[in-house]
Amino acid sequence: MLERLVSGLKRTAVKSPSKWAELYRELPTGRWSFKHYPWLRDMHDSTAQYNVGQKSAQMGFTETLLNLTFYGIDIRGFDCLYLLPNKNPDASDFSSGRFGPALALSTHLQNLFTDTDNVGHKRAGAANLYVRGSQSRSGLKGLPINYLMLDEVAEFVEANIPLAFARTDGQLEKLIWLISTPTYEGNGIGIYWEKSDKRHFFFKCPGCSRRIELKFPDSMVMCGEDEHDPDVNKSHLQCYECKVKLPHETKHLWLGDNLWVPETPGRDIAGFTISQLYSHTVTPQQLVKFYYESLHNVAFEVEFFNSKLGVPHIVKGHRVNDDDLDWCILHGRKNRKSDQPDQYRGQLITMGVDVGPRKIHYEIAKWDINMSHFQGDVNSCSTPMIITHGTVEHFEELDYLMQQYGVVSCIIDGNPERRKAAEFAKRFYGRVRLCFFGSNITGKTYVDSKIEYNGDPVIRVDRTTWLDQALGRFINRTISLPTDTDIEYRTQVKEPVKSYKKDGDGNPVATYITSNGRDDHYAFSRCYNEMALMFVGALGTNQDI
Repeated sequence: MLERLVSGLKRTAVKSPSKWAELYRELPTGRWSFKHYPWLRDMHDSTAQYNVGQKSAQMGFTETLLNLTFYGIDIRGFDCLYLLPNKNPDASDFSSGRFGPALALSTHLQNLFTDTDNVGHKRAGAANLYVRGSQSRSGLKGLPINYLMLDEVAEFVEANIPLAFARTDGQLEKLIWLISTPTYEGNGIGIYWEKSDKRHFFFKCPGCSRRIELKFPDSMVMCGEDEHDPDVNKSHLQCYECKVKLPHETKHLWLGDNLWVPETPGRDIAGFTISQLYSHTVTPQQLVKFYYESLHNVAFEVEFFNSKLGVPHIVKGHRVNDDDLDWCILHGRKNRKSDQPDQYRGQLITMGVDVGPRKIHYEIAKWDINMSHFQGDVNSCSTPMIITHGTVEHFEELDYLMQQYGVVSCIIDGNPERRKAAEFAKRFYGRVRLCFFGSNITGKTYVDSKIEYNGDPVIRVDRTTWLDQALGRFINRTISLPTDTDIEYRTQVKEPVKSYKKDGDGNPVATYITSNGRDDHYAFSRCYNEMALMFVGALGTNQDI
């Protein structure tokens, strides 16, 4: 009875999540401590209803959300929703890798939770913890909650995030957290970071007593010529004001006098960002070695900025920009979209069509081919001039474009309107093909799938390779754009960003990503138009290429 009484008094004395963590959270290394993670204390005790963490990897942000969830259930008696990118494997991994060990190490948590068998629902008396994936809208409905935790937002279905926010609408007291490593500006966690007060972690320099932060490369003394140079082990942190060395071994001491400083103060959303320069488990030497590797490996470059520094990053040449588009207009053929189609009759004309949920986007191009440079790849010795681009609402309107411009080859998106696209292809037999992106296809090769698709003229290609070819035209400046190219076209061809994801074996694989909810239809009509050139020679026309 005395033990229960002392426990109850101790519990009622807990006034903050940070204090709760220090009293009740157990780790394999012992009781929870902020000694090596001092930046987490103020994050635990943030009074803002909306909070954003744009983080580098392994900096304690997920553990912070877990502590806040436990605090909300234990002390406040609130229902909590912990949201992950997918139900499987993310939710199951969370239960086995995070939730399970937390309970196993803490007697207090074991006594708190009365039902833990269900992966997606844990009960602690009258309070509930729901674990869901962002992919399922149905899994987010009908859950009135006070605490909402969104982990790894970069991998979320962005359209479902507002639905998750709505789960807290009926509560006077609420807490919402979004955390993730960034990808590139304007995407994922960056959308919410830009709306926050953007807090940076400052501390008092032990040498000059000025308030500074650790930032790359100003705070880093990089030694050696590459990652294999033994001198790289002499690399260390420094104060960028007084140049005094900041020893990694005593980092917990000189980070002790600290505070979060907002870059844009006065905003309702609290934003927190931290890099691995602050980590006590990652040394400056390891960071410098990784940086040197990133100089000759683009996958490492993306990983360095996103996961090591916690900042958005785009590799040069991995996204079309305004300078590329301006050059292709200023140094182009000076044609206009409104020019009469008749002047292009008898020339080599192709069309690419992307089918969206509301409109059908098309791009029509005239090609100049230098056969003296032909080495088995017609695209490499060809230069496109974009004649026009635009949108239609009905497939039948594409027929008029085919006839009006004399299109000799067209590739159309096979999804989502497979039947309508197939009907269009049959009306122009031999000149139109449906395209699907497939796996196990390399390079610019394609798989003809007529048998598989009931006789429809279908090809399957590698998505990344053809986006490289199509969007690379702007970056390499081997394409001509009309002088009246509209803003919508420019915006959409700039959307796809080449990035890297790890496959099942942990190897980086190049892929193009686009912010969820943002249109990229012209980027893909450009891609389909690039493919259309491959089939010109097989048309049996009198066209001389």
